[in-house]
Amino acid sequence: MEYLSLRLLKYLFIIGLFFSTFSFYAQQNHGKIKGHITTSEGKPASDVNIVLKNSKYGTTTDEDGNFEISRVRENNYILEISLAGYETSEKEVLVESNKTAVINVQLKVSNKELQEVVINNKKSLLSKKTQYVARMPLKNIENPQVYNVIHKELIQEQIVIDVAGAIRNAPGVVPLNYPSGGFAVIFRGFTVGINSRNGMETLSGRSSVGIANVERIEILKGPSGTLFGSSASSFGGVVNLVTKKPFEASATEISYTAGSYGVNRLTVDINTPLTKDKKVLFRLNAAVNNEKSFLDYGFNKTLSFTPSITFKASEKLTFNIDAELFKVNSTKPLFPAATATSGIINPRDIKLDYKKSLVHDDADAKSSSSKAFVQAEYQISDRWKSTTLYSYVNEDVAYSYQVLPTWTSPTTATIRATLFGPISSNYTNIQENINGEFSSGILKHKILIGANYRYYTDTFSSTPTPATPFRTIDVTTNFAPIRKNEIDKVLLAPVIRAGRDEYTFSGYASYVLGVADRLYAMASLRLDNFDRKESGTVPGYSQNSLSPKLGIVYQVIKDQVSVFGNYMNGFQNLAPVQQPSGDQLILDPLYANQYEAGIKTELFNKKISTTISYYKITNDNAVIRQADLVYQQDGKQVSKGVEFEFLANPIPGLDITAGYAYNDNRIVKTSEANKAIEGNKAQDAPGNVANFWASYKFQNVLKGFGIGVGANYVDKSYMSTANTFYIPSYTIFNQTVFYEQASWRVGLKLNNLTNEKYWSSWGAPQPPANFLINLTFKF
Repeated sequence: MEYLSLRLLKYLFIIGLFFSTFSFYAQQNHGKIKGHITTSEGKPASDVNIVLKNSKYGTTTDEDGNFEISRVRENNYILEISLAGYETSEKEVLVESNKTAVINVQLKVSNKELQEVVINNKKSLLSKKTQYVARMPLKNIENPQVYNVIHKELIQEQIVIDVAGAIRNAPGVVPLNYPSGGFAVIFRGFTVGINSRNGMETLSGRSSVGIANVERIEILKGPSGTLFGSSASSFGGVVNLVTKKPFEASATEISYTAGSYGVNRLTVDINTPLTKDKKVLFRLNAAVNNEKSFLDYGFNKTLSFTPSITFKASEKLTFNIDAELFKVNSTKPLFPAATATSGIINPRDIKLDYKKSLVHDDADAKSSSSKAFVQAEYQISDRWKSTTLYSYVNEDVAYSYQVLPTWTSPTTATIRATLFGPISSNYTNIQENINGEFSSGILKHKILIGANYRYYTDTFSSTPTPATPFRTIDVTTNFAPIRKNEIDKVLLAPVIRAGRDEYTFSGYASYVLGVADRLYAMASLRLDNFDRKESGTVPGYSQNSLSPKLGIVYQVIKDQVSVFGNYMNGFQNLAPVQQPSGDQLILDPLYANQYEAGIKTELFNKKISTTISYYKITNDNAVIRQADLVYQQDGKQVSKGVEFEFLANPIPGLDITAGYAYNDNRIVKTSEANKAIEGNKAQDAPGNVANFWASYKFQNVLKGFGIGVGANYVDKSYMSTANTFYIPSYTIFNQTVFYEQASWRVGLKLNNLTNEKYWSSWGAPQPPANFLINLTFKF
């Protein structure tokens, strides 16, 4: 037995020696090629095809323009470098054993090809490259924060015509249309408007937002007060719109969409250099949208006009100037309220015909927003950059009729109404950011130092809501819809609130330390001084906030797998409250703190990207009014959950976007007077949310033809913390087919294939099965 064991060990040793020797000599006959590819402007070129002609070797560049081809046999090769819109380059390269050949190439613009493809140049749907999330150049796999990116290519492929449809592509994100006409999104158990545009404050509170000028939508998860402040973020996170920018070629795209319920939408995208040297570039995006509601009454008309200019003043200084005008005339969704004795616990219990409206078209609303943005970017040196930004945002509500039904039984509603407007909100922001990076041995340092000044003013007028209903409707009868003149007769005298003046001065800094390109540690801090001036009978107040952010990332497999953890903070300013004794209670800002840990992967040459994380957000200083009417700042709310995102391009032509989120947001501690809701779920916080979209574009036979299928699931949610009235869960299925050529594209989209009856988070019925057809021309 011992003899056999010795012989076995001998044979294993010989076999191991053979393979070791073979591997050694095999490696001696192989080398490596790596390099960096830049565009004609000197910027990193991503998704560039790199092929060794007449061989099996090939790859594509990453987001930073880098590529690497390993285990290449010794030989002389021709390296072919190609990217749509640029001239194909060929470079000779000699590969030697155990050596690395370095090839750096700057691409040249091909005007002929650029005319055809530049507007529709397909960006990888997996790309998460952004300068806004961390306010510094930081790769997704190096960043301890979770974020999602929705590209315009996906929006176009899905024939999405509004922002609500676009944001459903992010894990755990649910759209919310306010009865006021504004738009917000729900994720991680909290609600936030679209309050950031290219990293600067914007708004969507009453006038919504258009998507004709959107390059991509970035959704930052978790309290983000440290870098974005309290006005742009909520405890759930931030939504940042990145707009389309001018480029160096002349190109035009015209698109027309028609569909169910009278949808007629025309968009135009025009880009052209204004000077021969291409130092002044101009781009205009505009859209006109008209549509009726699937209800017997209701409509939506929007107009957007968004010009932008890029001026390259010198090699180091570039100005970007853009403006936006967005106008809306529409009817507003009704959100149902029910008495405790009505027997109604969700919208399904209401016996109103699903396609019938209580309100006529003439009880409508008109609003507009106008925005101006200026950015000056100065390259101080190769590693240091200054970015100065200015923005002015105005939102006006001319008038907004809002009808308030209260259901006293499944068939009977009492009607009250109010009128908002005129309302004007004005935001001015000035921001300065200094970014720098340097290395010291195996250590890499990235630094951000920033300051922000914000000034806000408003005027506000509305009529009080009448205590007594002016009409009762029995929906089993042939009732007439509520008209504008009927509401006008019962409106009370308008109340004009004294305008508000708010000033905020902020300073922030962020530092990222990289160790051997594997370990990254982030530390950030914001100091915020908020000052609201006295307004009429409302006293002014001032508040200081300190908001930290910490994160750590370790790349288990370099550039492929990383584990991360973060601590993030958000805050909201709170005005003092008056106690029954007459004394004022000076409040601290409302804080929320998040702890999160997870894994990020970018595998198979970035063909698959995933993120999975667990988070816990705690707000433990909420203001609570006790039974004796005395205020205390000791309430507690906890939101925790899991998020998963899966993005893949496993084979040419196939793209997959999928996500799942579970959230449990509860009121943990309340006052004695509110003990009944202790332990209840927070409002507008669905437990399970899932999204899926897959599309395939044929590559050879039927080239140009494509199909896409998708689904969205949203769990039930409560409309208040009383947890008495809930919005039922729903699943909607969508499908698209399209045919695309270099100069034109036609697509058909089928929405809500199963004709699901479902309601928004605030109880408004949503469209049944419908279709959209799109025709696009490119010049």
